Amino acid sequence: MARMYSRKKGKHGSKKPAKKTAPSWIRYKAKEVELLIAKLSKDGKSASQIGMILRDVYGIPNVLALCGKSVSAILKEKNLSPDVPEDMTSLFRKVAALKKHIEANKHDETSKRGLTLTQSKINRLTKYYKRVGMIPENWKFDATRSGFFSE
Repeated sequence: MARMYSRKKGKHGSKKPAKKTAPSWIRYKAKEVELLIAKLSKDGKSASQIGMILRDVYGIPNVLALCGKSVSAILKEKNLSPDVPEDMTSLFRKVAALKKHIEANKHDETSKRGLTLTQSKINRLTKYYKRVGMIPENWKFDATRSGFFSE
């Protein structure tokens, strides 16, 4: 399947481990990992950052295999999940950076197209998250203010 805007086929990145069970060499128990996730979340880390820290620092390759639930599910269970999903906030940051760049470089048409594509990604994600119930129905993204708000 081709990408939406670039006509490239793309190559898939890293592969998940074939076994769905936790390796025997992991030193941590499921409860300890859940406490680590809660601690890292309170330090201001996002779910993907927590996963990378657990992999690189603590040597936990797969939280789902060890605990039976994902990092975001654990955060939601402990009421530590953010109001807006992580992928949307990264897109908000990208829009803000693109707007700042376009202010300095008014004739950069490629960046203007990138801004349009990023805003359309936000709109598609907004529709999906409203349908699923992850954000409220009255939630809106305002591109002029490069932020989000609920009315």
